[in-house]
Amino acid sequence: MQPDSQKSFSLPLVSVIIPAYNAESFIEETLKSVLAQTYPAIEVLVVDDGSQDRTAEIVEKISKKYSHVQLVKQQNAGVAAARNLGIQKSRGEYIAPIDADDIWYPENIEKQVQCMLEGGEEVGVVYSWTVDLDEKGWLTGGFRSYRIEGDVYGTLIGHNFIGNASASLIRRSCLEKVGVYDKTLKERNAQGCEDWDLYLRIAEIYQFRAVPEFLIGYRRMYNTMSTNYTTMANSHSLMLQAAKQRHPEIPDFLHRLSTSNFLLYLAHQSSRNGHDRTALFWLFQALKTECISSLFRSGFYRVLGKSLLNLLSQQSRKHQEALDAPVRVEDTPSSDKQMISREVLVKSRRKKIELMVTIGNIFHRSISLLVKRNRTNIDTISQVKISATPPTKAELS
Repeated sequence: MQPDSQKSFSLPLVSVIIPAYNAESFIEETLKSVLAQTYPAIEVLVVDDGSQDRTAEIVEKISKKYSHVQLVKQQNAGVAAARNLGIQKSRGEYIAPIDADDIWYPENIEKQVQCMLEGGEEVGVVYSWTVDLDEKGWLTGGFRSYRIEGDVYGTLIGHNFIGNASASLIRRSCLEKVGVYDKTLKERNAQGCEDWDLYLRIAEIYQFRAVPEFLIGYRRMYNTMSTNYTTMANSHSLMLQAAKQRHPEIPDFLHRLSTSNFLLYLAHQSSRNGHDRTALFWLFQALKTECISSLFRSGFYRVLGKSLLNLLSQQSRKHQEALDAPVRVEDTPSSDKQMISREVLVKSRRKKIELMVTIGNIFHRSISLLVKRNRTNIDTISQVKISATPPTKAELS
């Protein structure tokens, strides 16, 4: 839809940034979901990152019909550089990234902006809950529903509770203070954690808020960059190294927990792709990093059992089936059927959703107290060292 100039005149502008590389299969559906937003004050910048398919052609066709859709082209430089270029050319007070294969449900931007305005200038990021889609647009039954808010830095070190780059609304002034996405990760053979790295830098200064509704459709893709496990592991490692240099007060065990959680995620992804030996490798790496948390997670044993069984039986592994029968997502993002499918998901998984929210809040409060105590101890030690410094000759005289 075309934005209503009268309605959007007094509203803060939101710049939607879509990096796209060989995205012809999904870019039209993604753009339809963005154009179906109930919030009228948006501009849309699609950054074609040197695609070799029909991505640019599809976007150009849509931009002729919708004047607030703009195509920007660059030579292939990676997702971080594409997002940065879009941000550079945008005008909005808020930045809303979305990947070229994900979707938003109609009220996402409206509710995120409302949450941002209610939170005030101290809030830098607002995020919504996510449901997982497969390549064909079916709800898989997977979801992410944390309500972790406020000062989230320590918790965010432990795990990326936001989950993906398409779920957040970012205040532009934050980027002016902390910088944009780190495009040097690609140069160092490390991609996959650019959004997590940015969230951490923002969390050093600003608070986070959550919209507790499933408003993001995150497409779980396989055999793509997201399954280049070594590259992703390198990205996570470099991100943590930089964070540790900036904040030595964060306990070491939290960095180990973060690494262990991420390696377990890589093991799960490997298993879903049928790479059973690779899955076992990442499981072992997770154990080496931090064994206690790994051994207490049911997912560890699930991946271990399936990978061993597949290797022993010498059978080709198929993709893991959803726990519940999937519900077909209609092509039109605002369709009533899609709303019903999400309602079915919420009803069928209500207890699990509540459990995830509760566990997330307990983890958040525990980590916040631990970081605060550790920071106090470091400050105390520093003060003792300063007071114990022998006086200089000038001071004695």
